[in-house]
Amino acid sequence: MSAAEEILDVVDEHDRVIGQAPRGEVYARGLIHRCVFIRVRDAEGRVFVHRRTPTKLVFPSLYDMFVGGVVGAGESYDEAALREAEEELGVSGLPRPEPVLRFLYDSEGVAGKWWSAVYEVRCDLPVRPQVEEVAWHGFLSDGELAERLGTWEWVPDGLAAYERLRALEAGGGPRTGRAGDR
Repeated sequence: MSAAEEILDVVDEHDRVIGQAPRGEVYARGLIHRCVFIRVRDAEGRVFVHRRTPTKLVFPSLYDMFVGGVVGAGESYDEAALREAEEELGVSGLPRPEPVLRFLYDSEGVAGKWWSAVYEVRCDLPVRPQVEEVAWHGFLSDGELAERLGTWEWVPDGLAAYERLRALEAGGGPRTGRAGDR
């Protein structure tokens, strides 16, 4: 099955399931769906950063400081976070990612809106990222990541998640809400 054929839960503005549809239709019609974002740190505390492949349906060839993806139909956020992290990193036996926050992201016409659940996990395993998903990868310190924010082209939903996570870490951000509620 292609990525566009994958069945997703369609949800409302309150994150309640109201139906199901193939991913391609969800994107084309701008239907609200669910995604997970997992910030991965190595044993040294560095963040896994990667460049998406040019074949991705949304935000191809852009950089991201999270691994993750859509939540499948009937799948929980927690299940999707572990599945996506292990798939994209190319590992098995990863600890269960810890939920940090959730918010409704509006892509402003690119692919609609999606509920975004942000997680964190530590990965001490050697990573072998999926070549279908990841064109380049590395582990960057928080300082190195901050230096690249203004020079690399980042996925906008990942940037929104990063900003909310940083605000939460600084003690000023909400754990749930809409992307514009800052």
